[in-house]
Amino acid sequence: MGNHSDDARKTSSVVVTSHEEGKETFPNPGLPPHAPRLTDVDPHKAKSAERQVSLLFVISILGAILFWVAYFGIKIGGEYYDVMNPEPTNALRLQNLLLGLGIAFSMFGIGIGVVHWARTLMPDHEMVEYRHAVSAEADRAEAQEIVETIIAESGIKRRPLLRNTLIGSVILAPLTFVTFLRDLGPADPSVLKHTMWDKGVRLVRDPSGTPIKASDVTLGSAYHVLPENLSSLSHDQGYLNEKAKAVVLLMRLDPSDLKVSAGREDWNVDGIIAYSKVCTHVGCPIALYEQRTHHLLCPCHQSTFDAADECKVVFGPAGHALPQLPIAVDSEGYLVAQSDFHEPVGPAYWERGKHVKEMAGETK
Repeated sequence: MGNHSDDARKTSSVVVTSHEEGKETFPNPGLPPHAPRLTDVDPHKAKSAERQVSLLFVISILGAILFWVAYFGIKIGGEYYDVMNPEPTNALRLQNLLLGLGIAFSMFGIGIGVVHWARTLMPDHEMVEYRHAVSAEADRAEAQEIVETIIAESGIKRRPLLRNTLIGSVILAPLTFVTFLRDLGPADPSVLKHTMWDKGVRLVRDPSGTPIKASDVTLGSAYHVLPENLSSLSHDQGYLNEKAKAVVLLMRLDPSDLKVSAGREDWNVDGIIAYSKVCTHVGCPIALYEQRTHHLLCPCHQSTFDAADECKVVFGPAGHALPQLPIAVDSEGYLVAQSDFHEPVGPAYWERGKHVKEMAGETK
């Protein structure tokens, strides 16, 4: 039986060994036949497609213009908008809507325009490029030839309307994002060194403006608070900017859970602590408080701070602890600030140590 199986294996036509000669070869099927598009055979269709692409590029340009009109033209609490609507919140909503629409149209127009251009006007025939030996001079000449071929086949030279609208959209669309760089922070970071907090300023609830007594803050509770003197500012005087810098989270922990460093022993009132609500990563508002772990969480990039350990960073991209507001109790039992923050609030994207030293010197 064993010999018979071996003989059958040797004579079977199904078994093909690697050293067999005369292997079967398959002919090259070549490229499939090219089916011309309507724009390839009908000049009117090609002209219509060119107008459509140019219109999409114009939409991109108009979107960028809409963005800048909203960004620079709508002033929150300023003379340009208050005539129509005195509510700054409505102005912010309108501005955000127009900014979003401007960027959307700008990106949509240029993106769809390029795709439509490629599908209707650029050559779509398939081609084969064979590999060859590498030569610096030959490769340079070939690269130049490829670029010239692409320019010629794209039709950008003989279609000035398409070319000019493309140039306009390519220049303007990215500038909408560059404009946002102005809002990454103030040109002069020193404006973040000082807020509306000062000695004796009462802590009030946001948004009611009600002063807070120490007896009102129960164990485990958390409040969003503002300085009482903030209400003296109008929107024209920078109310929103000052509010963004001064907003604070007030919590009450068991005093035995607090880790207090030297020099901060009297910054809390029987476990009541106050920290800046502005994340030290990119300035998002911190709004989530986990009572069991005493953790504060920034919803933007998940930076986590330990409120029991002077709001030091325990997770996430933030590089510094949240600045603490020293607080005390006045003669009527209301919580008040002992001073301003002892360090700048907000993102630490400048030389923080220098400003801390300057503020320490000013405090003295």
